Amino acid sequence: MLRVAVVGSGPSGVYAAQALVQQREVPGVRVDVLDRLPAPYGLVRYGVAPDHEKIKSLQGSLRTVLEDERIRFLGNVEVGGEALPTGRLLELYHAVVYCVGAARDRMLGIPGEELTGVHSATAFVSWYSGHPDAAAEAFDLPGVDTAVVVGAGNVAVDVTRILARGTAELEPTDMPQPALGALAESGVRQVSMVARRGPSQGRFTTKELRELGTLPGVDTWADPAELALDPVYGDPAAAAALPAVARRNLEVLRGWAAAAPGADAGPRRIALRFYLRPVEILGGPDGRVTGMRFERTAPDGRGGVTGTGVHEDIGARLVLRSVGYKGVPLTGLPFDPAKGTVPHAAGRVLRAGRASVGEYVAGWIKRGPTGVIGTNRPCAKETVSSLLQDAGALARRDLPGDPLDALRAAGLRPVRWPGWLAIEAAETDLGRSLGRRSVKIPDWQGLLGAARAGRA
Repeated sequence: MLRVAVVGSGPSGVYAAQALVQQREVPGVRVDVLDRLPAPYGLVRYGVAPDHEKIKSLQGSLRTVLEDERIRFLGNVEVGGEALPTGRLLELYHAVVYCVGAARDRMLGIPGEELTGVHSATAFVSWYSGHPDAAAEAFDLPGVDTAVVVGAGNVAVDVTRILARGTAELEPTDMPQPALGALAESGVRQVSMVARRGPSQGRFTTKELRELGTLPGVDTWADPAELALDPVYGDPAAAAALPAVARRNLEVLRGWAAAAPGADAGPRRIALRFYLRPVEILGGPDGRVTGMRFERTAPDGRGGVTGTGVHEDIGARLVLRSVGYKGVPLTGLPFDPAKGTVPHAAGRVLRAGRASVGEYVAGWIKRGPTGVIGTNRPCAKETVSSLLQDAGALARRDLPGDPLDALRAAGLRPVRWPGWLAIEAAETDLGRSLGRRSVKIPDWQGLLGAARAGRA
């Protein structure tokens, strides 16, 4: 029997576990899916916006995989720390597949990022998604009337939408009650989503973008002068050569540019701005952000932009940066700081340029923060294919026994599947007590307390 540990229970980890137990080349594979959190599903639970219920419903298919009798979920298990170094984990399993994602956001690298009111979009998403690490985050929304979101991807669109959306539309979601209450008291009336390049180069999908124009009581606007700076915008032949998503995005933005705010404009406004490069975050004497200074950019003819020396200030009492993610080194694994990934060959971890027997990677820590949720499936299959090619050599090694016994002996208290089901039940009860549907428990103490109420 081949025993494999998969570290991470997000889509890449679950797809890797599924590929391992569904293959037929190596019979008798057993998989333990380990996660630092007591709850499974990774970014599907803690990264997908709570009002995107269709995407969040993917949890159902991930649940089906994790309920397979050949797969065991072990939450509340941190790999890479003193209790469970990576070397020790490899002693307990024939192979380990690391699917630990890319948890660190990129900085803007400009003056003023230390000011109060400046956050990463990642932190904001974690807060309103109920991630237990974000329970102590403080977003002083009642004192905020203007916000700037820096970025042109789906995460930037998500946080812009959540800031502008009414509480009545968020109440049916599983958003934690503290976040819902803070958003209900929010004073945000203007959200500017700012990109340094042009509209044809936006990284958002059309479906996400369109949603900004369907929010009740919200006026969405794009500056026609900035759209016109894009060489593709006014050239039908060039626009026709764009990928379909970029063409559709331009049409959506064109409609917003033509619809200037009127007398019946909503109480909140979203402005999409382009060709503005962040140069400084401005603050007041109290150390709180008051706005951002941008330099106007222009197309350089090679797909990039160049500065023009013209500056513009945009007022903001809240700044969220959404300019990408980076992988985080895991103690005991090699790491390429430039790429933010673990060096690998077809998923096999490379140490000093040579494949490390029994160690593999999949997902963002393998390929970088690219693709959509579905991209993780072929990525995981490639890695599992490499592992199966090595299975003959891996299975020759004797293991000390059930890894669960060793984890407990090391002082870890894994949350097994019944413990997770108890968390689900507690969240359903919490929602019922608040007159809502299931509501996330947003803190470690609450999650682990609920898990202990089950047969963890």
